[in-house]
Amino acid sequence: MQLDKIISIGGRPGLYEVSLQTRTGVVATSLVDGKRITASMRDQVSVLSEINIYGLEKEVPLREIFKMIHAKEEGKTCSVKPKAAADQLEAFFFDVFQDYDEERVYPSDIKKVIQWYNILIEKAPEIFTEEAPATDAAADKEDE
Repeated sequence: MQLDKIISIGGRPGLYEVSLQTRTGVVATSLVDGKRITASMRDQVSVLSEINIYGLEKEVPLREIFKMIHAKEEGKTCSVKPKAAADQLEAFFFDVFQDYDEERVYPSDIKKVIQWYNILIEKAPEIFTEEAPATDAAADKEDE
């Protein structure tokens, strides 16, 4: 499973793996309970590989944030619960990513990142061991 096949759908909890893309949207399978759903163009669909977190100097891809959390937590679920107090969430996130923009990254954003990380580490841990496809393709071209 790759991060560019995993989506978040506005108004629906959890994460989904894209099974099929249609003219009017996508058919996706929930990573939490395995149920299939359809999301239309009207739904707010976010592909996790395209999400960035605001830093003070630059935006950092969510994939990198997940890797930082994975390294800090040694491959286990987060030590901080997503429903923890805002100051605990911010302290945890600061430990992981010291350069994040505290004015533009809200506790609700940190909560989502932690929830998503926990789902991914439980249901798709291979995401944390594989490299990004674009990186592999670029390395293959350089070898030729």
